Amino acid sequence: MSDTVPEPEAVPEAQPREPKPQEPERDPAAPAPLNVHRTPTDNAEVDAHLARLGDTDHLATDGHVEVYEDVHRGLRDALTALDARPGPPVPPSTYQSRS
Repeated sequence: MSDTVPEPEAVPEAQPREPKPQEPERDPAAPAPLNVHRTPTDNAEVDAHLARLGDTDHLATDGHVEVYEDVHRGLRDALTALDARPGPPVPPSTYQSRS
C-alpha cells in the first residue's frame, strides 16, 4: 500500500453541445386537423363544398359552425338545382279519354 494520493485524470475540455431543436409545445386547445377522408363524388360543385370542410382543420371550434352552415347551404342549393333541371320530354299519352 502506498501513502501517495493519485493525481486526478485530466478531463477533456467539454465540447459545446448543439442545442436540441425544441419541439413546439402542443397546446391542447389549439386547432388540430381531423384528417377526415373525403371521397370525390364526380360532381365538381359538390366536391368543392365538401373540400371546404377541410377549412375547419385550422379553425377553433367556435369557427366550425360558420363553415358547416356554408357547406350545408351549398349542398342544399346543389340538390335544389337538380330538381329545377328539365328532364327528358314526356312522351304523349296513348290513353285517350272517352267523352
